[in-house]
Amino acid sequence: MTVEGDTDALLGPADVRELAAALGLRPTKQRGQNFVIDANTVRRIVRTAGVGEDDAVLEIGPGLGSLTLGLLAAARHVTAVEIDDALAGALPATVAARLPGRADRFALVHDDALRVADLPGPAPQALVANLPYNVAVPVLLHLLATFPSLRRGLVMVQSEVADRLAAAPGSKVYGVPSVKAAWYAETRRAGSVGRTVFWPAPRVDSGLVSLTRRPP
Repeated sequence: MTVEGDTDALLGPADVRELAAALGLRPTKQRGQNFVIDANTVRRIVRTAGVGEDDAVLEIGPGLGSLTLGLLAAARHVTAVEIDDALAGALPATVAARLPGRADRFALVHDDALRVADLPGPAPQALVANLPYNVAVPVLLHLLATFPSLRRGLVMVQSEVADRLAAAPGSKVYGVPSVKAAWYAETRRAGSVGRTVFWPAPRVDSGLVSLTRRPP
């Protein structure tokens, strides 16, 4: 579900580069900064996650706001956790400029997702995020352990990591990430994402993993 005007609100390749240039930003491998530049991919993620008007959503690593805007156009509330100083400082203004009617539904937490323990606003029911490749699994496990209100999720991770998270016992890639993720949630592959929808383009493909919380 989306609201009227989301087409204009979402970021394209030129928008992403313009925002990055204004911040003097050079994406770093250290923080896994690969920004989505394709609005159709954002719409696909929001649609696959099943985000609707009743949902409070948690996003990790919002970056320049590509996915944030798509989520905010569909959800009741979005809380985003960003560790980068420049990105955290700029995102609220981007939201206010591109979705002014929904800016009051957005909250920014400037913190490390591996350590965040409290969130403002309504308790999130859904996790939707383009997780940094280098910390995707520990971040996911930390969030599932820390925020029991999260009932479902859709995360974009490196394709190999997606395979491991969604692997069943007996699979060749079944391992520790598979076991730990399965402790909290039922997982499945929910699609693949190519390299060209990112800037800068990563050297690996990405995959979507859907999660549904298991009963305690």
